[in-house]
Amino acid sequence: MTNVYDVAAYILTKVGSITAMKLQKLVYYAQAWSLVWDETPLFEERIEAWANGPVAPALYECHKGEFRLQSIPAGNPDKLSDNQRDTIDKMLEFYGDKTSQWLSDLTHKEDPWIEAREGVPAGQRSNQEITHASMMEYYSGL
Repeated sequence: MTNVYDVAAYILTKVGSITAMKLQKLVYYAQAWSLVWDETPLFEERIEAWANGPVAPALYECHKGEFRLQSIPAGNPDKLSDNQRDTIDKMLEFYGDKTSQWLSDLTHKEDPWIEAREGVPAGQRSNQEITHASMMEYYSGL
């Protein structure tokens, strides 16, 4: 199975250098839409509801301290199937040209992040997971 690094590396090959925050949000939306369109996750690593939106902690550890990213050395985009690439490409058609702040603001209006943050004050750290079930339920209704 592919992992979050493979997905992130593929996204970077498609969009070029972007902020770490934008990469995290694009990885989140790739996972969400894979769950809806393909009925399977792209990767098993968890996504958490951090203050600035969804974050895959495993990916964060890979780029911690970096503002802009050009590559994820731990990732291999060649591991993705044609179907997985197609799903990510379709997601990028809609979200790829958006700013990191726009993407963060959008996630803050959507149920999976809101529900995972329930009871957590704004701006406070949280490691609550955004589950596959909550993503599937919400995004399949759009």
